[in-house]
Amino acid sequence: MIKTLLIILLIFQINLAFAQLDAKQGDALVPIDKQTVIEILDPPGTAALNIMVSALSSFKVLKKSGEDSLENTTSLVKIKILPFIDIETSTQITLKNHWGKLNLQQKQLFINYISQSLIKDYVGMLHSYEALDLVQISLNRKVKRKGNKAIITLEVKPNPEAKAVPVTFKLIRNDQWKIYDVVFAGISVIKNYRAQFDSHIKRKGLDSLIKKTFKKLNKK
Repeated sequence: MIKTLLIILLIFQINLAFAQLDAKQGDALVPIDKQTVIEILDPPGTAALNIMVSALSSFKVLKKSGEDSLENTTSLVKIKILPFIDIETSTQITLKNHWGKLNLQQKQLFINYISQSLIKDYVGMLHSYEALDLVQISLNRKVKRKGNKAIITLEVKPNPEAKAVPVTFKLIRNDQWKIYDVVFAGISVIKNYRAQFDSHIKRKGLDSLIKKTFKKLNKK
């Protein structure tokens, strides 16, 4: 059902794009730039839906073949989800006022830490679904847009009888739409990390947090 919906949406979006390309104002064609066409064909809601559906479908294949080990699921997340997350934006928002105090090496340290933490979060999320064939994901049409940022919500049902659980995605667009934060059960992933960082900084300072993060990343 989800695949059918995506195909219908894509056909509609393509038709709309070409309809606008052929639109006339008087005797002259109304110009439409490349960026506008991209926006029509790749709206933020569709981008987030595609990411989640693709990840769940791939994980379902792993699970059916009995290959859903922690290592394989981690590799799947790195391939199917991580490329569509703007880790740098996520890390910068997490550290907020402290970001400008870090040198390039320290910034990369936190980017790597947030990256690894998000991988673990998504691996845990995928393993939390037991009956993958029953999981339904739909897009809430209420999309908030401001500049190159958007907030969309996916409704996730573990099974047809279950109540839909809203999962909010915050996206930013540069060359493509990417996720920089996820809000589940009213809890923002980025704000959660920020609270942990701020708590440590208030107690022991920024240098202590840098050392602690370095040790976590290099722990065998």
